[in-house]
Amino acid sequence: MEQQQHYYYGTGRRKTSVARVRIYTEQGPIIVNGRTMDEMFGWPTWREHITEPFRITDTEGQFRVIAKVSGGGIVSQAGALRHGISRALLELDISLRPRLKKAGLLTRDSREKESKKYGLKRARKAQQWTKR
Repeated sequence: MEQQQHYYYGTGRRKTSVARVRIYTEQGPIIVNGRTMDEMFGWPTWREHITEPFRITDTEGQFRVIAKVSGGGIVSQAGALRHGISRALLELDISLRPRLKKAGLLTRDSREKESKKYGLKRARKAQQWTKR
């Protein structure tokens, strides 16, 4: 009989992106939507942003991460993934909470796009007004 692997789960969100993250207690790569993190997120800044929870908790390279990310753009997906990893680490070890909280990794970034208003071109852009 095959041994069942145990994982810790966290859901991360930012703008319209949602990341479903599973952290396994063995060493391994970060896999996002079936691709490695390097393939999925080309810029080093994005990769640093994603791995920040591991750096802050001194657990870099100790876990294997498998995530499914949908919606939004690439930066939004990176933010959602970071949030999901932070929440999964919290489920793994509650004593990491003060460090993650201080770094602001447990707070969802609630900034969303403002909705378009009728009679305007965008949320606030109106036609130019002329006096004469």
